[in-house]
Amino acid sequence: MDLNLSNEQKQIAKLARDFAQKEIYSKIKTLDKEEKFDPVIFKKMADAGFLGLVIPEKYGGQGLDYISLGLLSLELEKIDSMARFIILAHLGLNSLTLLKFATEEQKNKYLTPQAKGEKIAGFALAEPNAGSDFSGIETHAKKDSNFYILNGEKTWITLANQGDNFLIFAITDKSKKQDGISCFIVERNTPGFSSSPLKGKLGMRAGDTGSISLNDVKVPSKNLLGNEGDGYKIALFALTNGLYTVASGAVGIIEACLDESIKYAKERETFGKEIGRHELVQEMIAKMVSAKEIGRLLMYHVGYLKNNNKPSTRETFLTKWINCDNAFKSADDALQIFGAYGYSNEFNIERYWRNARGGLIYGLTREVHTIFQADYAMGYKDESF
Repeated sequence: MDLNLSNEQKQIAKLARDFAQKEIYSKIKTLDKEEKFDPVIFKKMADAGFLGLVIPEKYGGQGLDYISLGLLSLELEKIDSMARFIILAHLGLNSLTLLKFATEEQKNKYLTPQAKGEKIAGFALAEPNAGSDFSGIETHAKKDSNFYILNGEKTWITLANQGDNFLIFAITDKSKKQDGISCFIVERNTPGFSSSPLKGKLGMRAGDTGSISLNDVKVPSKNLLGNEGDGYKIALFALTNGLYTVASGAVGIIEACLDESIKYAKERETFGKEIGRHELVQEMIAKMVSAKEIGRLLMYHVGYLKNNNKPSTRETFLTKWINCDNAFKSADDALQIFGAYGYSNEFNIERYWRNARGGLIYGLTREVHTIFQADYAMGYKDESF
């Protein structure tokens, strides 16, 4: 595996870095404080080519590789998690899943406008009583002639109030348990579909997170993704792409904490010298350096596997677990280095801390990832994709 970035990959990283500085940095503190989502960001990300970055050109995308997707996620989250969350839901969870499982008719109708940024896409799996254990969803779909009638509640859905098209998971045969879950493409304007925002989040306050209610939502049979019973497999595949953006974004948080800690440690003096000269501060910075290097190597490895169509479920889940864990540890150490100033929103560290904490919960909890890795090692779980 060649660890040298291509010129194209370097250009994507720079484009994303410049975009985040210009379009997000100046307004993020205000958006975060007001828990306000800025929908203008969609058009600007579409214009930059981000929303279809790894979708083939024939479907309106840029046709780039997965390491480029990782670099995009890293640079966006280095400023804030909000824009990277758009990439997670719209591209990682939805569009790449359509690319894998959709019919040509479905791709032309939904994937192409999404890749171009003409439509915004979401992914609705989690429910009030089913998060990491998504086999326990209760939303159900009943076949009625050439339609399915969907009823249920989804929560903690990214872009719930902004998305035009959603992949929604529902039970079509309860007796088959996880093999009775199916996936549907559902449009927002379908009667019976409604959404509401979730406020009061600890972190990611500038992102659009909400709940979706489905009350006798009538979905055409042709909007079934794959076959009946494919939902669990489809969800697992979607997670292998979505969590790659999460794992890559976590490296962005680590790097941001490292950069700001180094700068502050050279400016702040205690006991007659820069705090960067104190060994315990150096230890915290050294741990961030280690986390950064490990995180990048893991990100590149998973990107390499995906670029070469090799199974990457285990590696993606491992990378998400390790990088998100290290992102929170780095943010926590950075806050300690900043002391009382880190506890204030005068600096960015407290926002990184709040955003990083969520990474240990969403996209399967830290505990579930721990169990998964043991299951893979013991041979109890097979790698699917």
